[in-house]
Amino acid sequence: MGSFSIWHWLIVLVVVLLLFGRGKIPELMGDVAKGIKSFKKGMTDDDTAAADKGLDGKTVEHKSDEVR
Repeated sequence: MGSFSIWHWLIVLVVVLLLFGRGKIPELMGDVAKGIKSFKKGMTDDDTAAADKGLDGKTVEHKSDEVR
């Protein structure tokens, strides 16, 4: 049970092709790629918005006024 042989992978490939069809898989991969691109764009937008506000992502230590 350690590793799969080539026959296991071929059977999985045939089942996936039967379920999704030949044209559906490239559409799904394109949608995944668009999702990744929009996620990266959102992350860079967050970084630039934080830089515009003067936030650099560093934490600020807070000293409390403790009574001793």
